[in-house]
Amino acid sequence: MLNFFIIATPIGNLGDITYRAVETLKEADFVLCEDTRKTKVLMSKYEIKKPLKAYHQQTGVAGIQKILEAMEKVKKVALVTDAGTPGISDPGNFLVEKALEFFGDEIKIIPIPGANAMSALISVAGINTTRFIFLGFPPNKKGREKFFREVLTFKYPVIYYDSPYRLMKNLELLGKLFKELEVSRRVILGRELTKIFEEIVRGDVGEIRKYYEKNADKVKGEIVVLIY
Repeated sequence: MLNFFIIATPIGNLGDITYRAVETLKEADFVLCEDTRKTKVLMSKYEIKKPLKAYHQQTGVAGIQKILEAMEKVKKVALVTDAGTPGISDPGNFLVEKALEFFGDEIKIIPIPGANAMSALISVAGINTTRFIFLGFPPNKKGREKFFREVLTFKYPVIYYDSPYRLMKNLELLGKLFKELEVSRRVILGRELTKIFEEIVRGDVGEIRKYYEKNADKVKGEIVVLIY
């Protein structure tokens, strides 16, 4: 029986990893990771020495097959992403799907939960999040307006990830849609959560835009947005 551990790693502050995650990484025969350089930093911090194999969005069919064949030769394999929980806006779930197809009843998928940017922002939102909708990243170009129009149709809070390269354009589009559809929503934006320059900005979309127009040097890092 192969044990396949899906391990959450810190989203910034390396101290946010769990004891269980560290112990599981130490027991793994090898670790699958998005970027071996970033994972080496984490492994070095906790004195974990294990072989690392790359698995990311660009891993093709042949690469996945090699990974599965390597997994076939061992008993314990771990999967991590650069930051946060595998399978949330990254290709982790696809590998889990392929592993289940390949091994059938001879594999056990085991979650090792931990940090996640979405839940981190929700925890400090101060609003009713009994129900909410998570939409991952907006499309880069095609379908972007459709994405945000859909955001404004939901009656529950909506949370999504954004890129510093597209944040201002997306806020501008949101502002236009608010006016066009005559809706009024508030925004909570988390940036660089758990890191040195962590900040949480609250206001309407116009206020958020003005803040980052005045502080353009802060438009960088990982960003998570909640609209309610």
